[in-house]
Formats: sequence, C-alpha cells, structure tokens
Amino acid sequence: MKRALVIGYGAIGRMVLESLAGDAALRVTHLLERPSRKDALSRAMGGGIQVIGGLDELDALPECALECAGHGAVVAYVVPLLERGVNVALVSVGALAEPGLPEKLEAAAREGGSQITLASGAVGGLDAIAAARVGGLDEVIYTGRKPPLGWRGSPAESKVDLESLAQAAVIYEGSAREAARLYPKNANVAATVSLAGLGLDRTQVTLIADPAVTRNVHHVIARGAFGEMEITLSGNPLPQNPKTSSLAAYAAVRALRDFAAPVRF
Repeated sequence: MKRALVIGYGAIGRMVLESLAGDAALRVTHLLERPSRKDALSRAMGGGIQVIGGLDELDALPECALECAGHGAVVAYVVPLLERGVNVALVSVGALAEPGLPEKLEAAAREGGSQITLASGAVGGLDAIAAARVGGLDEVIYTGRKPPLGWRGSPAESKVDLESLAQAAVIYEGSAREAARLYPKNANVAATVSLAGLGLDRTQVTLIADPAVTRNVHHVIARGAFGEMEITLSGNPLPQNPKTSSLAAYAAVRALRDFAAPVRF
C-alpha cells in the first residue's frame, strides 16, 4: 500500500480524504496545513492521519503527495518533496505561470528521480491536445464562463458589479500566463490547457461572468495538423467552494490514485 501526503485541507483536500478513506491501494498518512490549524485538525482526524505544519515534522517520507493548497505551496513544499524523491500531483497548475518555476520543478524532479503530475482539473481532452501537439498545433483557444459570484475575490470585482450583473460580461482577454497570474484561484484550467498544447503565452483565453449560467462552463478549440477539436464541459461547482468545479476535485483523487494504480489512463 502506498503512503500519501495531502497538502491543503480546503474543499478539494476534504473531498480527497473522504474519497480515499478505506482505499485498498493508497492510504493518506499525513496532512499538511497551516500551523494555526494543526491542533484542531489533529483532533478532527482522530489520530488516523498525522497533521503537520511543515515538512520537517514528517516522521516518515511518503511515497507520493498531492498539492491542493494554492500557489504558495508549490514552491514551499512541492520542490523539496520532488528533490527528496517523492512523486507529486499538482492541482495549482496556474502557479506554473510564474517565470522560472516550471524549470525549478523539473530540476527538482530530476535531482530526486521523482515525477510531477499535472492534475487535469476541471476540463477534459488534455490527452488529445497533448497528442495533437506532436504533429503541430496552430491555435488553442480557451473560454471560461462562470456565474458572477464564482468570480468573487478576483480582479473581476473591479470590472463589473458581480452582485447585480444582468448580462454576460467579459472580465479578461489575453494570454493564459496573464490569466493565471491575475486569476490564480479561477484560471487553473486555462493554464492546464495551455501547458498541454501551445504554452502559456500562445494560448488565447477569455474569461466571462455570466448570470445566465449556473455551472462552470469550459470551452476549448484546438486546430492543427491533426484537424480540429472542440470541447465543452459544463461542470457543477463544489458546494463548499463555487470557484472550484467538482470535476477538479475528482481529478485530484484520480491523480493521487494513479501513483498506486497498476493501470493508468
């Protein structure tokens, strides 16, 4: 049985722990959270999972880890874990828009003989986009559409009145790199699509606040030597966090389970 560390106990982290309870091939042995939450979470876990506030508190090195704690955790925890030989699945893919960070992660993985997996998040078809890249991609366009309140806490608040918005409004147009920088809690999908295909700077992104939708809608168009593909996914948000699609949480569970799976898709 593989031992796993989960970094972050937000909406995704909670679902991951719930989904993996009793898993025959993988056991979450450690949960890393802010030191201020450590004591309360330790009591809540009842001793079944060791709650730590930093990697120096690990009593044993896990074989794999899942990051679902936000961009700051990627540098603080993912890099040293990779250097120590721990395979890591990354949820906060938008963090890779930071210049130099992808190279730093790759170097850490090479040093530790480990592997980093980019969780597919709230969108599908990434395998097809990555395969199409082999033959040559000409264009990849991503459009993300969410209910207005799904953009709360983002720069969208300075562009439109999210509380009273009556019709769809474009809140961002530009590159995937800038989308991930400005909307780190909302634009992980844009970053993931771009990294599968043309990269952060050549992928076109449009983000929309739309009062006519009740779900998070992701639309991808890709064109190249293979032909053309169009993908639309309308996902239910997590009840605990409307900024996050349920599928993103399921993808996190799958990414962690893949480390222990004899067959992977």
